[in-house]
Amino acid sequence: MGVVSNSNSNARSGRNRSVELADERALEAFVSESDAALIEFYTEGCGICRSMEPVLGNLARELDARVGYINPRDDPPLVERFDVRSVPLFVCFVDGDPVARRAEGFISGDDLAAWVRTRMGDDGG
Repeated sequence: MGVVSNSNSNARSGRNRSVELADERALEAFVSESDAALIEFYTEGCGICRSMEPVLGNLARELDARVGYINPRDDPPLVERFDVRSVPLFVCFVDGDPVARRAEGFISGDDLAAWVRTRMGDDGG
C-alpha cells in the first residue's frame, strides 16, 4: 500500500504537505527519500493528535524537511521499535536515522519547527 497522501494533488512527492504513511515500509521509504523528516505517531480518537494536523500541515510548507504521520496501533513491532508509550510522539529523522523524539502532548508549530531545525543543524528560519 505505501504512502497515502491527505491531499489528492502532489501525492507522490509528499513535499509541502503532511503525508499519511500506511506502514513501516512506507515510513522507511519516506524518511530515506529526504535529508530530514518529521514523523508524528498518532492514534485514531486522540484529540491532541487531531489538533496537531493543521500544525503539521503548516510545518510541511515551512520546513526543509518532509513531514508525515503514522498510526502504529496495528503494528506491535513498530510500537516496540520506536518505544511508543504515548501519542502524539514526534520523531525527527536525519539521513534516514531517528535522531530525536518528543512526546509532550500538543507542541506549538514554532516550537516544533525550531526543534526540527536544531536537529537538522539549521538554526535559521
